Amino acid sequence: MLALAPAALPSASAGAVESAATASPSAQQVFAGMTDAQRVGQLLMVGCPSTTVTGTCLTTIRAQHVGSVILDGTSTLSISAEHRVTAALQQAAPPTTQLFVATDQEGGLVRRMRGPGFTDYSTALVQGTWYTADLQYWAWTWGTQLRQAGINLDLAPVLDTVPVGDTNNPPIGDLDREYSHHISVVTTQGVAVLRGLTSGGVDTAVKHFPGLGRVTANTDTDSHVTDAITTAQSAYLKPFAAGIAAKTAFVMMSTAIYSRIDSKNPAAFSSTIVTGLLRTTLGFHGVVISDDLGDAKQVASYSVGERAVRFIAAGGDMVLTVEPTQASTMEAAILARMTASPTFARQVDAAVLRVLQAKYARGLLH
Repeated sequence: MLALAPAALPSASAGAVESAATASPSAQQVFAGMTDAQRVGQLLMVGCPSTTVTGTCLTTIRAQHVGSVILDGTSTLSISAEHRVTAALQQAAPPTTQLFVATDQEGGLVRRMRGPGFTDYSTALVQGTWYTADLQYWAWTWGTQLRQAGINLDLAPVLDTVPVGDTNNPPIGDLDREYSHHISVVTTQGVAVLRGLTSGGVDTAVKHFPGLGRVTANTDTDSHVTDAITTAQSAYLKPFAAGIAAKTAFVMMSTAIYSRIDSKNPAAFSSTIVTGLLRTTLGFHGVVISDDLGDAKQVASYSVGERAVRFIAAGGDMVLTVEPTQASTMEAAILARMTASPTFARQVDAAVLRVLQAKYARGLLH
């Protein structure tokens, strides 16, 4: 059974020490040469169009030292044409690092890259019926295609489990994004996709911790989305534990509220869930990325700056907003909180080191 450790949660300073100790000399060297603003920029992932390069995105990346982008919207460009878009974005990257360039390439309806050269493949629910070795091979193929397009992070696989017989799950079940209605199959097939994508040359972000399979509304389009089923000991966490054991570089946080774990905060803003459950109990030491904090209705009641600050204070690392114009507000809020709180400043430093270490592992540090 999974359970929260009885010991006190690790302090922010302990997390900073751990990150500094485990980061490579290259990551530490890049970190040491950065200003606070440049460090904060590494914690931001902003939305940029999938099919073109806009002045807004280039200006935002340069002005806010943005370290990562997500390609927003569906693209019908070929692999080589998509690579021209990502290469142009990389030209605006901070001088000592390249960008994490992310997309949502799951299969079925959630497949952003649809142009020539990208495989047209089935939903996750269908993938769950394939032989595991075949699925891992095909995931390697999909990862190779993304890498050739200049995309180095796939926000996949989905490790959410929709229970058998549940017909009202808009974010996952309605789009057949789950590999199965059975936890064991989600675990086996999800890990196969993770390993295939990684061997194909892209990092993975398993999602949406601690699971969106038991909610009845979509956090992107609804507020007060709550899971009243999942607990800190739930078997629904097993696929995520397996993904962590398989060395996923990223874990994406849900913004739903989990009333049986922390009834007061969305998961992405909950230190009980991010630091306690994910980092301490499940032992994840990689990059924790948020689900969208830009347009999502679930977090609309929080100010833009507060969303970023709350996520990092809970133990998160990379703030995802599909709205690039929000980056300056988020950066300013984080910097202000760093000035006011040495504890928070240490959390920021720890988060930056985790991001830089992930970039070092992916060959993205100069």
